[in-house]
Amino acid sequence: MKAQSLSSPGLKPKISNMKKHSILLIEDDELDIISFQRSLKHFDSEYELYTAYNGREALAMLIQNDPVIIPDVILLDLNMPKMNGIEFLKALRADNTLSHVKVFIMTTSTDSNDRAITDQLGVSGYIIKPLNYNDNKKRVDSMEAFIQFHLRKILADEAD
Repeated sequence: MKAQSLSSPGLKPKISNMKKHSILLIEDDELDIISFQRSLKHFDSEYELYTAYNGREALAMLIQNDPVIIPDVILLDLNMPKMNGIEFLKALRADNTLSHVKVFIMTTSTDSNDRAITDQLGVSGYIIKPLNYNDNKKRVDSMEAFIQFHLRKILADEAD
């Protein structure tokens, strides 16, 4: 469990009464975490980024912290050890304090059952992690687009 307080370089300091947004990334692949952090460097808002490597660790972070962490948005991988993304999402939706949190699925899974289950559990979006099989490198353009469009809109809506 890690937390980082970040803001984009070169930006003027925010007014002190502005809410700092919080993002929880639940991902077991260190390269995907680094890619997400790299994409966030272009994000023009202050935020607190929390990371967890599986659903159990994320639930502990959300429920057992004092004060309780309630992120503005959760980015959730489905295929993780100990507690997978669907198990985590079911537990999140069963908790009255956390059930309203916006969740985006980020996964390599193209299984239609995963999509149907997560849709029933009220996710805000579903992102298939792109892979370029020709040179075996992960592409960051989809993550960059998600951050610049969707994440900015989500956090702007939270501020209203």
